[in-house]
Amino acid sequence: MDILKLEDLSVEIAGKRILNHVDLAVPKGEVHVLFGPNGSGKTSLIQTILGFSSYKVISGKILFDGIDITNMPINERAKLGMGIAFQSPPVIRGVKLGHIVRSFLEGEGRAARKDIGLVRAVNFPIEFLDRDLNLGFSGGEIKRSEILQLLAQRPKFSILDEPDSGVDVENLEVIGKAINNFLEGHSGLIVTHLGYILNYVKADVGHVLIGGTIACSGKSTKVLNQILKEGYKWCERCLKERGVEECREKRRKR
Repeated sequence: MDILKLEDLSVEIAGKRILNHVDLAVPKGEVHVLFGPNGSGKTSLIQTILGFSSYKVISGKILFDGIDITNMPINERAKLGMGIAFQSPPVIRGVKLGHIVRSFLEGEGRAARKDIGLVRAVNFPIEFLDRDLNLGFSGGEIKRSEILQLLAQRPKFSILDEPDSGVDVENLEVIGKAINNFLEGHSGLIVTHLGYILNYVKADVGHVLIGGTIACSGKSTKVLNQILKEGYKWCERCLKERGVEECREKRRKR
């Protein structure tokens, strides 16, 4: 059974079409990767899956664990078990990072001090638990803060938006291994432009989003190698020369 399924999904924002007939399915227990150049619609797809109201679904539907969530508000989707580590989360004054992490742990009846283990797993300064959320954090610290919160939350389905963005080589390995251990046996969608995180995280299937459409899908390592070899031009050529429908058919046969 699929934990997440997008069926012929088309979306617009402020009257402008940004996603076109997107089909994507992530079975339970699998981790998929969404590749795409800047401006391809990756962030728009994430925001739509999460239920941000400015993203209007004009056709198709979103299913989560067999439930139609197309018109469901954000908080209800979160209650169903959907979690995310944002690429650029906001600063929230007056809310301590440690309070958020411990509320997740205590909500599941886990030991309150397990937060220390999670902090160490992502190489995050323990004293940062007493600081306001993301206030004065560097780009890399914000990224590790997001991963830490996701690890504590342990959602049914995890979305990781550009987890390798703004992270130095040393911490990328630490974060990558923590994510990989966390996702083992779980379901998730990793969104990435460069794919560095896949040096440490095992993923089953890779998809390429071009111009708001899923153009290609296949084994994640093969898709990444093709991108590294030719860039995204190979998928762009497919869409241009063969058309969207033929590219979809080619994708389904992979």
